[in-house]
Amino acid sequence: MTTTRSQTSVAALTYSDSTLLRNGRPHRMLAGAVHYFRVHPEQWEDRLRRLAAMGANTVDTYIPWNFHEEIEGSPRFDGWRDIERYLRIAAEVGLDVYLRPSPYICAEWSNGGLPAWLTGRIRHVRSSDPGYLRAVEEWYSHLLPRLAPLQAAYGGPIVAVQVENEYGSFGSDSAYLEHQRDLLRAHGIVELLTTADGITPDMQRHGSVGGAMPSFTFGTGVDTAQALLPAATPLLCSELWGGWFDHWGERHHVRSAASMIGTVDALLDAGGSVSLYMAHGGTNFGLWAGANWDGVLQPTITSYDSDAPIAEDGRLGDKFAALRASFAPFHDGPLPELPAEPVFLPPQTVAFTGEGGLADALSSLPAGEVRSNLATFEELGVADGIVAYQARVHIGAETTLSIRGLHDRAAVLLDGERIATLERDGATSVVIEGRAGDHELTLVVESLGRINYGPHIGEHKGIIGGVLLGRRYVHGWTHRVVPLDGSLTGRGGDAPADGFAVATVDVQTPADAWLAVPGGSKGLIWVNGFLIGRYWSVGPQETFYAPAPLWRSGRNEVRVMDLEQLPTTLEVRDAPSLGEAEEFIGS
Repeated sequence: MTTTRSQTSVAALTYSDSTLLRNGRPHRMLAGAVHYFRVHPEQWEDRLRRLAAMGANTVDTYIPWNFHEEIEGSPRFDGWRDIERYLRIAAEVGLDVYLRPSPYICAEWSNGGLPAWLTGRIRHVRSSDPGYLRAVEEWYSHLLPRLAPLQAAYGGPIVAVQVENEYGSFGSDSAYLEHQRDLLRAHGIVELLTTADGITPDMQRHGSVGGAMPSFTFGTGVDTAQALLPAATPLLCSELWGGWFDHWGERHHVRSAASMIGTVDALLDAGGSVSLYMAHGGTNFGLWAGANWDGVLQPTITSYDSDAPIAEDGRLGDKFAALRASFAPFHDGPLPELPAEPVFLPPQTVAFTGEGGLADALSSLPAGEVRSNLATFEELGVADGIVAYQARVHIGAETTLSIRGLHDRAAVLLDGERIATLERDGATSVVIEGRAGDHELTLVVESLGRINYGPHIGEHKGIIGGVLLGRRYVHGWTHRVVPLDGSLTGRGGDAPADGFAVATVDVQTPADAWLAVPGGSKGLIWVNGFLIGRYWSVGPQETFYAPAPLWRSGRNEVRVMDLEQLPTTLEVRDAPSLGEAEEFIGS
């Protein structure tokens, strides 16, 4: 619907003769990405004040659709999902807002921000597919009326809104981009519209749409961006990659302050504006971390520190100082004073107490109805996590068990005994010997993160094909979904290897902490019932950020579920260990 207000209001940001203007005056956008969905709500203001002290005048944030609408038809905007509150805090701090409101965000976020219930039934996302467009329109009918009144034209902080995200790397449906542009305008978005794409002619061609200012995403490449810039258009790098994210099993990626500021200064010297990605990375709490695909699955770690100038725990480093010095000349007065450094819990080591094994705990979960065939996560209504598939089987003298379409990892249990661990990019079959007869087969299948970028976006999870014993399919399956609220525990007694354990941490005054679980193999960690995220001994991440708001004075419980080997001790630390580092510049 088009409002009268949208017809008469004037955008805060405009441009003329390649000059970006704010309320008619030459302006530089000095932005940094800080994602509200990766920062505990009680720390939103702290992180935004750090951003302002860095010299930024704008905060850049995505809005992940799946974070707000986990259940179809029931979008939420309360608590951690209160985007309006976050934007008002930004305004109180003195920051403009560059908003990137979905439907697709990438961001190393599960499924690129698209709900699993949507990609479970729509094959052609990010296109003019009628079913996809209807879903986007319904989502925007809830989201955009909340955002429109917060535009700068009406006294709010929003000065720019992105139409789609790096579409030129994905598709070529110009009608879809036009639909997204028109949908924003129809819901009263009057501020500057932008697109964002990489620095190749093809990306810019297919990602741009009339009526939206093109911008660039790169780690280096100011000269290339200038050469691609349309006439009379301001230069904006909407994602300048000052650091990079990490995958499990790789090294920790860092970028030196000198390398980063060299690109920032080159952009500013060219008259450009910048949004640093990330200014503060935050954390992929829960199971929101995505994954990439480069011939094999590349799951993203729990930390999203990204070697940012404002670290995951709020500490300020050399990059912060370099940016503050480069941004200061663009301000009329002094920058805000530096905020205080974060406070941490005293280091301590606490023993874990075993709570029982995985097989016993799984058997206590309610089983769904018996199905002839395996159900995918999507068919079970599971976005991410762990599902136990169970069936009664008859095994001959020697039988090969094979999983077709394993997404992503499975522990194979026979009568509760682990006989193998299978992986989609490794072994997907196991020979069973000396077990002739009838048995209970359990496959504990874990999603390692939904792909967030490229043609594999929307890929399903679970067991996509089927399970073979020899040449025959196994039929007659029940499904048990593992709850992610920390409520599932073992049924007493020490676990044999995998399973559940709990540690008690006594706290005098709540503060930040870093947690390590030495000896643990692969699992999940909760603090007082809140799922911090995944841990995995393949690294690089060795410690996990547990912010102050999760702790309480007195007794606190830290629980783990390990699918392979439980840790025996919990270490509470006052500094992170994110693994062996290597210099890396995104391209």
